[in-house]
Amino acid sequence: MLKQSLNYKLLQKLSPQQIQLMKLIQLPTQAFEERLKQEIEENPALDTGKENSDSLDDDLSNEYDDAGTEKIEAEDINIDEYLSDDEIPNYKTQANNYSADDEDKNVPYAAGTSFHQSLKNQLNTFTLDDEERAIAEFLVGSIDDSGYIRREIIDLVDDLAFTANVFTTEEKVIKVLKKVVHKLDPLGVGARDLKECLIIQLKAKDKTKFRSLSIEILENAFDHFVKKHYKKLQEKFNISEEELKEVNKEISKLNPKPGSSYAGNNKIAEQIVPDFSIKLIDGELDLTLNSRNAPELHVSREYNNMLKGYQESTVKSKSQKDAVYFIKQKLDAAKWFIDAIRQRQQTLLVTMNTIMHYQYEYFLTGDERKLKPMILKDIADKIDMDVSTVSRVANSKYVSTPYGTKLIKEFFSESMKNDQGEDVSTKEIKKILETVIAEENKKKPLTDEKLAGILKEKGYPIARRTVAKYREQLDLPVARLRKEI
Repeated sequence: MLKQSLNYKLLQKLSPQQIQLMKLIQLPTQAFEERLKQEIEENPALDTGKENSDSLDDDLSNEYDDAGTEKIEAEDINIDEYLSDDEIPNYKTQANNYSADDEDKNVPYAAGTSFHQSLKNQLNTFTLDDEERAIAEFLVGSIDDSGYIRREIIDLVDDLAFTANVFTTEEKVIKVLKKVVHKLDPLGVGARDLKECLIIQLKAKDKTKFRSLSIEILENAFDHFVKKHYKKLQEKFNISEEELKEVNKEISKLNPKPGSSYAGNNKIAEQIVPDFSIKLIDGELDLTLNSRNAPELHVSREYNNMLKGYQESTVKSKSQKDAVYFIKQKLDAAKWFIDAIRQRQQTLLVTMNTIMHYQYEYFLTGDERKLKPMILKDIADKIDMDVSTVSRVANSKYVSTPYGTKLIKEFFSESMKNDQGEDVSTKEIKKILETVIAEENKKKPLTDEKLAGILKEKGYPIARRTVAKYREQLDLPVARLRKEI
């Protein structure tokens, strides 16, 4: 039996324009520039301000079709809506934080030989037969960016047979590894673990009393040395504390990651472009948006002239009507994109300005202990925006400050109560913890229990496990591994 009923539903839907705006807000400076170039290439109705400063009127209609698929007849288009005889002066279409003669300065990076290519080039200095050369090249190709061969020799033998059609033995591969690959520069490259890497570097140097002793200790008591069991080492090798100091000094000069030290590693150099700049001028903070985030865009004058030509023509053919419909779509897209960029700029500035004033004391002094507890909701409530919008700004944007370039999300932290019941930032506690560890007696480093006691004396009653968590977040080892002779 059929039934008919009426239901009421409350739905919230984001328009395609709103979704695109959120994506634009999330983009960092360099990605935003790429998105800008892509839009200019795809939409001929969009021009940059570098070639022509003419523009359509600011009051052009911003009504868009929700779906964008509904057919609009040329007769239904109000041409006057897209035309304006008034020209907007340059100063109205330019951002006020950069001048017309500003240039985008790109830092050039010299192209060099890659790490693996350099190793292969060095193979030409060895006299090798065809099989040895094939094995050596395969071993070089198996070296990771740190300079190590992480795979088992038997697996390499199998891969040589299947991929390079070279049938060999483990003994032959190890022979080529030790006589060829381990002789390549930088020293230590091709090692299978840290122990072998350090020993290779020591054996390549001129022999001295302490280098020979260092090799002996690494070969026979590597675990004791790594875990800093100095008393056991002194007893095992019958050496004094001064001799062990010299050994420790000798080994500390070695490179544990020979591959990463290669200057021509050919990795993409990350160039951080800050989205904001905060300067301290006469004791006051001054916030500016990077000019690369504030491009000068306008609707193409040529498209404007096309519409004028259509309006003035007496005979309107079908092709002209189709062209007007196409122009209308492109103009709508161009106007929306310009408006979206303006909204993006406003959102970024409002959000960062609120963060700057919230953390005013920190930006004045640069002292991380002055950072106040701050979560995304604190900023979202102040600017009357959604938490997700603040998150998009904080997670991908950088700000240049007098104290270095910082990721904005680093200014956010949870709060804890001190012994006076006041809310303090966990960043403040971490900074104090880092200072205490830096000033400790390295011969008797402080345990997590003692660190918790010191912090409690300073007015921060936190548990030992919390101290351990903060220490790990600061990338600081346990007390035993911080010990020095």
